[in-house]
Order: sequence, then structure tokens, then C-alpha cells
Amino acid sequence: MTTKQVWQSYSGDLKRFINSKVKDNTITDDILQDTFIKIHTKLDTLKDVSKIKAWIFSIARYSIIDYFKTKNQIFEIADFETEVKIEETIHTEKECLRGILKGLPKKYREPLFLSDIKGLKQAEVSKQLKISLPTVKSQIQRARKMVAQGFIDCCGYTINEKGVLVGEVKAKEECKVCS
Repeated sequence: MTTKQVWQSYSGDLKRFINSKVKDNTITDDILQDTFIKIHTKLDTLKDVSKIKAWIFSIARYSIIDYFKTKNQIFEIADFETEVKIEETIHTEKECLRGILKGLPKKYREPLFLSDIKGLKQAEVSKQLKISLPTVKSQIQRARKMVAQGFIDCCGYTINEKGVLVGEVKAKEECKVCS
């Protein structure tokens, strides 16, 4: 599906949705334009075209919230309270990562956590865990590979030609790690 096809199919619905939240036609048009810029730049990352409507409305929701944040209109954001709670229940990469990390053996999880999450240098991790530096380096490398494999197994991510993990989180019920 092209951006033009998305525009033709959903721009009217998106505009009504945005306007129902901001109640200003000029701001609605700005947010709609911002939303379609994001859609255009990320459309190639959408794996399941059958979920495009939910995907674009999610982008619109975040664009609206971003608008209110930049304007410091906290009282307006209160109107989003129920929708933000709904959004929090949507399956996220953080949930996948949490599930993947929980599944890692402790000997890999601890060095990875200290190094990549707490930001300690590998030499500091080595001292803290009382493990040799080469062992710590090896365990962190293995843990990183296990995390990448977890995303591949969990949500169908792939590793592109540059060796970078790419993909999109599946719905929670389709996830093999978080469901």
C-alpha cells in the first residue's frame, strides 16, 4: 500500500479523529500532516497490511499527544487519560525485551544488565561479579545474541544486510515470549 492509497482511504477518518481531540481546524491540519509524514517515512516497516488502520491511528494518537506536550497543555492531555491507558496495554518492545531478559540464563543476564542497562564498563562488571574479563565479554556477547534471537523468535524480527535487527512488534497474542 502506498502513502497516497493510505491518504485516500483514511485521511478523512484521521482528520475527524484528530479534530475531535484538538477542536481546532488549523491545528488538526498540522497534526494530520505530521501524522502522514510519519506514515510515509515508516510505511515500509509495516509488516501486516491488515493492521494498517490501527497502526495509523496509533501514529495519530502519539502525534496529538506530542502536540499537547510541546504546548504544555496538561489540562488538554487529561482528555486522553482513557486512551493512554488503552495504549499502555498494547504490546511493546519493552515487554518483549523484559520477557526475553527473564528467559536468559542468570550467567548471561547479570553481565548484560550491568553492562548494557546500568552502563558499567565491562572491566567493572568483571570486578563486581568476580569473573574474568574475557569471560564477562563472552557472556555479554552471547547474551546480546540471545536477545536478538529472542526478538527474531518472539516477533519475527530479521537481521538486515548491515547486521541490524529490524522489525515490528507483533500483537501480544501472536508473541511467543510475552503471551
